[in-house]
Amino acid sequence: MAENLHALAPQYLPGFLPGPDGSDFLFVAVAIMMIAIVLGLGVAYFTLHALPEKMAHKANSTQLQLIGVLTLLALFTHNNMFWVIALLIAAVRLPDIVTPLNSISQSLERMKEWAIPTLVEAPQSEGAAALQADAKAPQKKNTMPKATATIVGNKG
Repeated sequence: MAENLHALAPQYLPGFLPGPDGSDFLFVAVAIMMIAIVLGLGVAYFTLHALPEKMAHKANSTQLQLIGVLTLLALFTHNNMFWVIALLIAAVRLPDIVTPLNSISQSLERMKEWAIPTLVEAPQSEGAAALQADAKAPQKKNTMPKATATIVGNKG
């Protein structure tokens, strides 16, 4: 075989040269590697974009819908400001102000039911006469709980 080689041809041919059938294994290896890299970067990109939502799910955040909308806006508009805002909202635990306000509202509703009816004084006009007639009508019994504490210092 060495006799058939040209005088200027090297004695050793590198392995990255394509074979006589035209198959190039280096091209195939690089193509597979590039497809794997592109898919890996895509998975990393979408995982990074889902980070604020994952943080909000773990913390059981009340602003979960807002965080989801901001991350979708960041994904579709390629505006990183939305993603940073979503990340900050997910990372910072905002105080819950709705629950105490609901409790206050429910307490006021219960106190309204316990309210002592007001006394109507002597009629001074037609409207006052109607109010006095309403006052004489049987009313709902007062359901306010009785106080069990005694007044300190009052011994008589």
